[in-house]
This record gives sequence, structure tokens and C-alpha cells, in this order.
Amino acid sequence: MKDKAIRIEKDSMGELEVPADALWGAQTQRAVNNFPISGLTMPRQFIAALGLVKWAAAGANAELGLIQSDIAVAIQKAALLVSEGDYDAHFPIDIFQTGSGTSSNMNANEVISHLASADLGKEVHPNDHVNMSQSSNDVIPTCVHVSAALAIQEQLLPALEHLSKALENKADETRDVVKTGRTHLMDAMPVTLGQELDGWRSQIDHASERLADTMKRLTALAQGGTAVGTGINAHPKFGPKVAVLLSEHTGVPFKPADNLFEALSSQDAAVETSAQLRVLAVSLTKIANDLRWMNAGPLAGIGEIALPALQPGSSIMPGKVNPVIPEAVAMVCAQVIGNDVTITIGGQSGNFQLNVMLPVVVYNLIQSIEILATASVCLADKAIAGFTVNTDNINRALGRNPILVTALNPVIGYEKGAAVAKKAYKEGRSVKDVAREMTDLTDEELDRLLDPASLTEGGIKH
Repeated sequence: MKDKAIRIEKDSMGELEVPADALWGAQTQRAVNNFPISGLTMPRQFIAALGLVKWAAAGANAELGLIQSDIAVAIQKAALLVSEGDYDAHFPIDIFQTGSGTSSNMNANEVISHLASADLGKEVHPNDHVNMSQSSNDVIPTCVHVSAALAIQEQLLPALEHLSKALENKADETRDVVKTGRTHLMDAMPVTLGQELDGWRSQIDHASERLADTMKRLTALAQGGTAVGTGINAHPKFGPKVAVLLSEHTGVPFKPADNLFEALSSQDAAVETSAQLRVLAVSLTKIANDLRWMNAGPLAGIGEIALPALQPGSSIMPGKVNPVIPEAVAMVCAQVIGNDVTITIGGQSGNFQLNVMLPVVVYNLIQSIEILATASVCLADKAIAGFTVNTDNINRALGRNPILVTALNPVIGYEKGAAVAKKAYKEGRSVKDVAREMTDLTDEELDRLLDPASLTEGGIKH
């Protein structure tokens, strides 16, 4: 087997071998050599953010007269190509690396430097030019915020709006379907299927509202804090200009952090964002499990609805179909809740002036955002929109529900009501039939008091 071609690169620590076709340099290669841990690399959204931050930094430095315009233009051109994903293969560093993410920052500096130098025909230095006015200690926290904010704005919030609309449409479609309510998984007073679905829609809308509020803090950037928060080697206007350029380019209202020491040393906004994602995961788990229960059967379960049949459900039982989308969504939610634990521990790891678990925080944060977005769309399109209602099963259970006697409490009292319910349940008869025998109520009164549809509207029916 022929040896792969190499070239020699050097940095402040000396020389080392780098693949000849690699766009990165010595510092990236040291990280590749030092961290052969998981094979998991920084997410696409984070690399996109790195490219955007380097693009904005070059623009800010040019506006402030700190860098030659031709070098700034070459850096910006290369940085946008990185942001757009043209060179993802040249970002090989494992997420389990130096906790500041310095290796990933230098990876971006070296790749952009290589591309810009080739385009310009003269040297563009990775530190002196691409990293001008910056430190890994403010670049990486900035990229955590930028990548998460863009992923929420571009992926998750639209996905939740899509799911909310699907739930709203299905709630409207089923607003007149009266079914047995359940508390403790036991029969309770009637509700409409539309009311049930509208409760789910409200959960999703509240998740969107929470995330929108969190964005106020997630869009605050650490850029300009440089090494420890004092802004050493950065022009005072550098951070604000970076935020303005990023806002103009993305449409997301980024701004400088109120306190750069907090922005470098803590990941509170990322922890808060993850917590909101956890709440969404809890909501989606509830919805997914309700769908599974309602679909259970088709003969020996609740069988109120039939989810779309998407694939065979068993390798041994012909004809079996499983609720695969709710199951997949529930697993996504389990992953997100686990990611939140990792992000929480990462957030605790701010030692003095710097957090030192930034790569694992952003990896888990971006994964949570992305899989919640895609799972929400799948749930909307492949479960909610297409399920059918088993009206016969719903009506059969509703007619025999002994808890309907609750509606008679104001007229016959709790004790008499309990006796009616027990007899109805024991004999497998309707409450109406038993109440006719055990009370003085007329058929007309029983029909009015025990009408399931009217019982879904609340209030006392005298």
C-alpha cells in the first residue's frame, strides 16, 4: 500500500507531518494527533458559525482600519465558503478536545488562511490576520451562541409552527368527536378529541414562546472579550461591529453581551436553551405516548385512532403494524434529555475566566435542536395529519362509561351516584339504564343530564 503524500508544517512547537492535500496546518494536525477519541467532529452548524464569525471579524477589522482591505476581502471570501459547507472535510478535530475549543478556532484560522493566501497570491497569516482582534476564548463562546440561535431560528421554530398548525387542523377536524377522558389511565368524564389535540397544540406553542424568550440571551455575543473578558488586543468597537455585521448577514438580531466576563466564563444561556429544549422534549414525549395509547390495538387495546401504516411491524407476525413515528419521537426526546444533562455539567465547568467544556456543550446543543426540529416535522406529517378516528370504538366505550354518573351528582348526590356507577360497571350496562331504575329522574332529564357532548362544555346542567 502506497504511503499517503505528506508535507511538513511548523508552528511554535516545531515541525510535524500534515497530509499534503489538507487545507489545515500544524495546530490542527496536533489536535488530530492528540484527540483520536470518538470520531465525532464539530457539527455543521457550528462550522457555519465559525465561518460567519471569521467573515464578520475581517469586516470589522477592515472598517476599523486594522487590516489591509485586500487581505480582509480574501478572508471574507474564504470564510463564507467555509460557512456554506464547501470545506467541511477539512474540519477533522474530535469534539473531545481542548475545553476552550482552541483547536477548532485554529482549524478555522488555518483553513481560511490557506484558502485566502491561494486566492490573493500572498500570505494571509492564520493568527495575525484571520484571528486578528480575537481569541479562541471569545470566538468559541460566540460561535456556540450564533450556531444555536441560527439553528433555532431556521430549523426548530419553523418546525414547531408546522407541528402546531397540523395539530390545529386536526383539532378542528375532530372538534365534534366526543370520547372518554382518562385520568390515571382510568375512565373519566368526556372530552372531545379536538380538545385533546388543542391541549397538545398549546404545549407546542408555549415551547415556541419559551424559545423566543431565550433567544434574547442567546443572541448576546462574547466577541470582543478576547482572552479573559478585558478586551485585550481588540478595538473597543470591534465586538459591536461584529454583532452588527452578523445581524445584517443572518437577519438574527445579535448584540454584544452586557458583561464580557460572564460571556467568556459561563454558558448560562446555552444551559437555559437546553432546558427549554428539555421542556419541549417532555411535551413531545407526552404527545407521542398519548398517540401510542390511543392507537393501541387494533382489537385488544383502546383503539380510538389508527395511525398511518408506514411499514410492517414484525418479522414474525404478519399484518402487524406499529406506531413507529411516536416511538422514534420518544427516543429523540430521551436523547435530548440526556444531552441536557451533559450541557448542564458543561455549564458548571466555568473555571474563573473561561468555561472549559465548550465543544461538548455546542455538540449536544446543536444535536438537540436539529433532532427536535426533524422529529416535530415527522410527527406532524406522518402521525398527526394522517391518523383516522375509530368512531365505533369511541362511541362504544363512551356509552358504557360509568363515570358519566358524575353529571348526576348535583341532582342525586355523590353517594347515590357511586351506587349507580358501581351497578352499571358490575352489570355492564349504561349509566342511563341503571339511573332510570335507581332514581326518580325522567328519561328526558337523564337524556339531558347525561348527553356526552354537553358534558364536554363544563358547567352544571340543571
